[in-house]
Amino acid sequence: MGAVSVREQERMMQRRGRKGGVLCGLMGLLLLVGCGGDSAPSGQDGSDGGRPFQGVTDTEVVLGAHTDLSGPIAIWGVESMNGLRMRFEEVNEAGGVHGRQIRFVVEDTQYQVPKAISAGNKLINRDKIFAMVLALGTQTNNAVLTQQLEAGVPNLFPLTGARSMNEPYHDLKFTQRGIYYDEVQAAVAYFINERQKQSVCVIHHDSEYGAEIYDAVEDQLASMNMAIVASSAHKPTETEFTASILKLRNAGCDVVFLATVHRDSILIFETARKLGWDDVDFVGQNAAYGKVIAEVPSGASEGYYCFAHLAAPYIEDELPAAARAWWDRYEARYGEAPDIVAMESYRAADLVVLALENAGQELSMDSFIAGMEAITDYSDAFGYKVSFGPGDHQGVSESVLSVVKDGRWQTVEQSVSY
Repeated sequence: MGAVSVREQERMMQRRGRKGGVLCGLMGLLLLVGCGGDSAPSGQDGSDGGRPFQGVTDTEVVLGAHTDLSGPIAIWGVESMNGLRMRFEEVNEAGGVHGRQIRFVVEDTQYQVPKAISAGNKLINRDKIFAMVLALGTQTNNAVLTQQLEAGVPNLFPLTGARSMNEPYHDLKFTQRGIYYDEVQAAVAYFINERQKQSVCVIHHDSEYGAEIYDAVEDQLASMNMAIVASSAHKPTETEFTASILKLRNAGCDVVFLATVHRDSILIFETARKLGWDDVDFVGQNAAYGKVIAEVPSGASEGYYCFAHLAAPYIEDELPAAARAWWDRYEARYGEAPDIVAMESYRAADLVVLALENAGQELSMDSFIAGMEAITDYSDAFGYKVSFGPGDHQGVSESVLSVVKDGRWQTVEQSVSY
């Protein structure tokens, strides 16, 4: 692939002026980054009086990710790595950042905590990464985060909305998506106030992720002098939901909030339709959003609502010129249309590149953090904004409410704040 297009260069210059097919994808990813083996340690320099850091030499900066490339949510993991890889390769082909090439190392966790711990240990201690970018999953991030922060390695834009990714505040944590707890509380208030729902229920993973969604619903209802009517918990690998759906239907639920991902969401919708339960709204958030859910052949997801920080793009829509150019490059590179996670991951990579540019030639951890905090008015190719600052690393504070209609996502509310 050649250098960055003129249109892309113009978009980058304008923005910076403000200073503010799974197998195919996986094969390409492996060619770029590898998934194991030894790597020579990179430089470490804390002699300037700032905090220690690693993964930086005069010619490269080393970044890493632990994600799911072959497990139950590989649909997220592979596409997210594609988006990162695409942006980093564009930058490298254009000469790098201040003369440094970006070396990106990826480890496959299969969405399993023990594998995540092993992957995190390798990336931090053997590969000596400068920063972790777009690590996937609540439990997997939580399993690595303590060691990672103690080692002085930033956690940039994890693919989870867990509160622990942003709370308590830590200057090495940066997010660019809605925090589940905040997002779900806003969703509960919206469906009660705007859609007059009265019997609120929850179906959730029996996990840290599921507990966080449950707590958000429970706490928001308590503030409105209401309570959860009924709930059902299941393992992330569960495939049978008849008993759960019957329990919630018999409890009289008129809205059900989900703490699920792609496969179990679809199975839940199909079970509900099979049992003839159609006078209920199902509501999810970022973790259960994507075209694969909207396009399920059975049509069972019709009418499903979801809050997410980005709305899924469709080529049939009138996309901004920069977004259409990005779409065409992604499709040409990977042989398939991008989904929302490709948007999010490309943006994450671009934010990292911008922070590296802001940090200047003398890259250190302090200059990098300052460079990230200098991004106060970023707008991506689709017009979504991200903003950071000293003491404010959350990035976004509003989401889009979408609904599945005729097999595709349609926007109901463009901006719901929390």
